[in-house]
Formats: sequence, structure tokens, C-alpha cells
Amino acid sequence: MDAYVALEGGHVVEARGRVPGSTPGELVFTTAYTGYEESLTDPSYEEQVLTFSYPLIGNYGVREERFESDRVHPNAVVARELTDEIVEWLDEEGVPAVDHLDTRDLVTDIREEGAMKCGIAVGEGVTEQDALDELDACKGMSEHTDIGAQVSVDEPAFSEGAADGVDADVTLIDCGAKGSIVDSLNARGADVQILPYDATIEDVAETEPDVLFISNGPGDPANFEQTVELVDHYAGELPLAGICLGQQIVARALGGSTAKMDFGHRGVNQPVMDVRTNRVVMTTQNHGYTVADPGENLEVTQFNVNDDTPEGLDNEELEIITRQYHPEANPGPNDSLDFFDDVLAMADPTADPVIADD
Repeated sequence: MDAYVALEGGHVVEARGRVPGSTPGELVFTTAYTGYEESLTDPSYEEQVLTFSYPLIGNYGVREERFESDRVHPNAVVARELTDEIVEWLDEEGVPAVDHLDTRDLVTDIREEGAMKCGIAVGEGVTEQDALDELDACKGMSEHTDIGAQVSVDEPAFSEGAADGVDADVTLIDCGAKGSIVDSLNARGADVQILPYDATIEDVAETEPDVLFISNGPGDPANFEQTVELVDHYAGELPLAGICLGQQIVARALGGSTAKMDFGHRGVNQPVMDVRTNRVVMTTQNHGYTVADPGENLEVTQFNVNDDTPEGLDNEELEIITRQYHPEANPGPNDSLDFFDDVLAMADPTADPVIADD
């Protein structure tokens, strides 16, 4: 099956087609060598073309219990080699896929030139021009202001916590939440009310939460204006927590600013330093934007060892705690799971969380 990947700047890479289809998207890469099921079902990859830097993807099969959502989110998948089992899954999902190309070269291009627009064409008889046409379509696209609607729940949902643990009610604003975030809160006893990304101040008030939690998600935090307004309203009234996009939204609401990174952080080995303890933890990350300036209301408590970008923001007086990385991992190291204990301690400072057995 023929396949071509047209890169921003005009270069076209020939590949082997595994799943037919044509699509534009933003070409990004992850350095994770396991956890491909979790990565592919992570809503933060919405509208992107995901390149795996590890050469063999699919070598331990596909198991639904590892999924972070109910579907594959990238527009297309690029790898050095894909197994037949993962190709079958991507085919069922209708996600174009290619392999037998030099992903090392692609990753080098992205690191040197930044995440770039691309076009992919896969199928019998497709040509370079078909991929270039997809690239042209991608160049004409602006950053989606409605991307939250593509990844958020349509209606409120509820997830009950374990019988043992913290007696807390968490309202999670779903901007594209990974399922393991809810699982991590439930495992510690918290009940989680999940609201759509465009929930109103009144919607949150009706849930009577002990903690307001802003999830991860795709795209530019500037597109989540209503969520920013929620945080602005409830800051100082409710304990607030956020992960990834959630940290960026909280920063914008409290007077900070955000910016797009050259190629982002996507992988499971990002080192993060805690300025209070001088402890370094390894973290899982997936984001293309960062907090450029936290403003005067948030303290940077953790930073990325590689590039000094903010990884943790706190305000003890306002009871705010956020992380840029994914403490729930899945995939990745479990070094930072205690973040969820810290979040729930804001709901009940006397609680000693008990994590339920899986």
C-alpha cells in the first residue's frame, strides 16, 4: 500500500501504508517505548499526527483495559514498524497509519524545526501530491477554538470512590481528561463528578464540591475561556487543582501567561525538580504549551531539569496546586502519585488516604 508524509516546508517522505486514509495534522513525537495503547487513547493527542521514536510499536498486543478513553485520538500514526495487531486496531478505528520510514530523521527534524504541520496520504495509488494537498489543507487551518467539544463529555457523569479513603467530592472539568486521573481519585476514596469543558459557574455550584479539578486536554489553553472564567471565579472560594492543560488554565486565570513550545514534552522520562525538597522525580508528559509567566499569584514549586519550564504551581493561601506533568502516569513512572494525596488533603487535611486495591 502506498503512503506519503508531506512535511511543512515541502519535503515528502515515502513510507509503507498500513491503514488507508488521508489527513492533515500537527506532527509530534513521543519518546515513550511502552504505553502505546495509553498514548493513542490520550485525548491530548487530538488532531495531531503521532510519531513514535521507539522503533517497534505493538509488540505486547492491545488490551482495552489500558485505554485512557473510548477511542484513538491522533489523526494518524507514524512508526518505524507497527505490528499486525496494532494495525488491525487502528484500522478498526479508521486511523491512517504508516511505517517503514526513518523515524529518527523525523524526530530530528521536529527537534530542530519544531512541531510542524503535515499531510498524510495512504492507499493504493496515492501520490506525493495527495499528501501535499493534505498539507495545504492543514496550513489553512487555524488552532481550533472548539477542540474541547471534541474530547469532553457531552453530559455530566459520576464516578464513585472506593469505600475506604478520603471522604471527598471532587468536581472535575473535563477538557480531555485521561481516565486514569479519575481512577487515581477514586482509588483514594473520592467521588468524582465530571462536567463538560464548558460548564458554567452555576453548574459547578450545583455539585457542591470539596475540590475543583481542571483536567488535561489538547490544544491552546487560550481556547478554554469559559474554564478560565470558572477558575477566576472559584479561586479563593474552593481548593483548586489542575494537571497539564489544567495548570495552564489556572495560570491564565490568576494573571499568568502561556506560550507554545517548539516541540513540547511527550514521553515518560522527563526529570522534574522540586525546589522545596531538591528531589528529582521522573515524569510522564504530553503537552505542546507551557506556562510562560506564572504571574504574581502563583509560586513555581517544581521545574523541568532539561529546560527550566514550570512543572508545579502552588498558592497555599488560596489552596491551589497544579502540575504540568501527569502524576497518574499510565504509561510511565509512579514517582509523583502523591500529588493526588496532596489534592485530597485540601478537602480534608486530617485524612490519611488509603489506596484501594485494584
